[in-house]
Amino acid sequence: MVDVESDGPIPGDYSMISFGAIVVDEQLDKTFYGKLKPISEKFVPEALAVSGFNREETLSFDDPQTVMINFAAWLKEVSSNRPSFISDNNGFDWMFICWYFHHFTGSNPFGHSSSNLGSLYKGMVKDCFQNFKHLRKTAHTHNPVDDARGNAEALLILKKDQGLKIKL
Repeated sequence: MVDVESDGPIPGDYSMISFGAIVVDEQLDKTFYGKLKPISEKFVPEALAVSGFNREETLSFDDPQTVMINFAAWLKEVSSNRPSFISDNNGFDWMFICWYFHHFTGSNPFGHSSSNLGSLYKGMVKDCFQNFKHLRKTAHTHNPVDDARGNAEALLILKKDQGLKIKL
């Protein structure tokens, strides 16, 4: 499960400021947290504010290439096969992670696919107007590790209590 915070709407023109990932298993104790120095002069103050950081703070964050190399190594360490990318808003989160992996490392360990937790839930309950967010236990704080953890908790509930067939 992955969650991204950024300072604008698209990668390349704007920057991924931080992201968190968690292995979805019973323990939820394997996490990765990356804080990335901006790659562009452009930023949307309102978008950056969501992350809880200001521009000056982000300028001291880690080199994006180093973070993505470390994330790829972590994924290899915690995954026996190619990892699956799942997020609350995969349209947004995926484009940043995929772009950063290809731009900074030349490949994406997740491959070419991602899954959307919200869409999965809507299909399970057969109602496109419902959302899964009430299933989170961890508060949604915009710390990407907290947010990924809450989404992972929801996915585990779908598996355990609602019969979702998924290999984790």
